[in-house]
Amino acid sequence: MQINRRNLLKYAAAGGVASMMNPAYAQQQQPFRIGVLCDQSSVNSTSGGKGSITAIQLAVEDFGGQVLGRPIEVLTADHQNKVEIASGIAREWMETKNVEAFFDLQNSACALAVMGLASAKNKVAVVSNAHSSQLTGKQCTPTSFHWTYDTYQLSGVQPQAFVGMGKKRWFLLNWDYAFGISLEQDFRRSLEALGAEVVGSVRVPAGASDFSSAILAAANSGADVVQVGVAGTDLLNLIKSAREFGLDSAATLATTSITLVDVELLGLEAAQGLYVNEVFYWDQNEKTRAWSKRYIDKVGIPPNGERACGYSGALHYLKAVAKTGGADGAAVAREMRNTPVNDLLSDNLTVRSDGLCVRDMYLYKVKSPSASKTKFDDYEYVSKVTGESSVRPLSVSECPLVKT
Repeated sequence: MQINRRNLLKYAAAGGVASMMNPAYAQQQQPFRIGVLCDQSSVNSTSGGKGSITAIQLAVEDFGGQVLGRPIEVLTADHQNKVEIASGIAREWMETKNVEAFFDLQNSACALAVMGLASAKNKVAVVSNAHSSQLTGKQCTPTSFHWTYDTYQLSGVQPQAFVGMGKKRWFLLNWDYAFGISLEQDFRRSLEALGAEVVGSVRVPAGASDFSSAILAAANSGADVVQVGVAGTDLLNLIKSAREFGLDSAATLATTSITLVDVELLGLEAAQGLYVNEVFYWDQNEKTRAWSKRYIDKVGIPPNGERACGYSGALHYLKAVAKTGGADGAAVAREMRNTPVNDLLSDNLTVRSDGLCVRDMYLYKVKSPSASKTKFDDYEYVSKVTGESSVRPLSVSECPLVKT
């Protein structure tokens, strides 16, 4: 048969009709979309923003850039730490962009909201940048995961270390929203179990312009340790004010949310002596150094635990999609729970029925300027607490997915 322009157009048109009549073919041509929701402009932007996005993009790159024969597209948006904005973007992405999974989900209130929306649409949510224990507690869902530490685990590491040093009088200073409230409750539980005493507490609003009253209350409490549960620019401003008021001379400052980004912004002169919890440090071993170098080349500063966990969670999700042969949220979530987590940063980790990825946690102390030998050599190792010994036991879990 002679191939001419008329025949070519006819067969091209027929092919177009065939693709429209075959949804599977048409879908195969569409990008496979995942979304990263984090704070890019507000109080938590130093621990979200470009760093969070880059970590997910590195996971996509390491996976090969496509899944199910479709190119992977990463959508990003700034939720500004506002639940209504996070929820609105999540709805729009699912309804108009066919986003299959959500990552990072910074801010516990935002994460909880998006988890619920995703579950209702049979989509997956992998939280790596929020820490309320409710994420795998009462509000857990079949398609949601928590890929980093929560407030329950966080509240056990520092009390064990400091009470062991004889520091038994504590003052708790936390944000007045989901994360801070959970953290205070979990710290009280942990300290009581260790025979320590909470001599005072205060909650502050996110984005507060003045922390002087909270700092003075802590300074006058007679506490051995002041636990600080705020993050981002709030934490930077609070630490600077605490130094000015001499709080660090009266008590040990134990920060539960500081990142290496924050330490770099503060400078070692101001940050030295602070105690830091982390599930990841860029200089832990050869693998973490190699991966972190790729990250640094793109961002200019090493990744923190949340970014590393975001990478790990996205990679594990994409492996599950490939293994199940589709994007059905329930099926992918089952595969994620049933498969140990292995990647450049994780070694045979367990994902529990409540969606928690169980990780070891480390306590570090920020070095003095004289002790730091190279760029980003900021942390001194203090101790390690295994994941199994520090996470909430499933026997007391309030997650409805846990069978007791």
